[in-house]
Amino acid sequence: MKLDLGCGLRKRAGFVGVDLSPDCGADIVHDLRITPWPFDDASVDEAYCSHFLEHLDGAERIAFMEELYRVLKPGATALIITPYWTSAGAVQDPTHKWPPIAEQSYLYFNAQARNTLQISHYDIRCDFDATFGGVVAPEFQHLSPQEQTFASKHYFNVVLELHATLTRR
Repeated sequence: MKLDLGCGLRKRAGFVGVDLSPDCGADIVHDLRITPWPFDDASVDEAYCSHFLEHLDGAERIAFMEELYRVLKPGATALIITPYWTSAGAVQDPTHKWPPIAEQSYLYFNAQARNTLQISHYDIRCDFDATFGGVVAPEFQHLSPQEQTFASKHYFNVVLELHATLTRR
């Protein structure tokens, strides 16, 4: 099974859409802030979540990640797309919760990183490996990868979206 979590009006083809709103055409109407989700343990092959996670507060984000871990099969992946933390998209929407999501946010959802950072006492048990990509603003796309990296670390609105691919360990 493939899930589109928080699908809204743009449900991904071939995925089971899950959303809070009964008016968006979701296959399953469910508030993803409420756990457990209506799926069996280790029953999901792939998940997709675009521009939803930033609407959750810290405790809700942790619960979301724990529940995602529960429903994904070992080795399954989830693509989570959020506004990049140094983009206007991360902070302009009054429905976005603080803090914006950065690559480093995902360290909290990796057991080895929690041990290294000495935060294993946090009540987080999920364990994901993460890789990252994103969408670079058109005016920076002509730059080399090294120049884009430099610009993204020193300027605002260089990277517009963060694409985090999580693999369940």
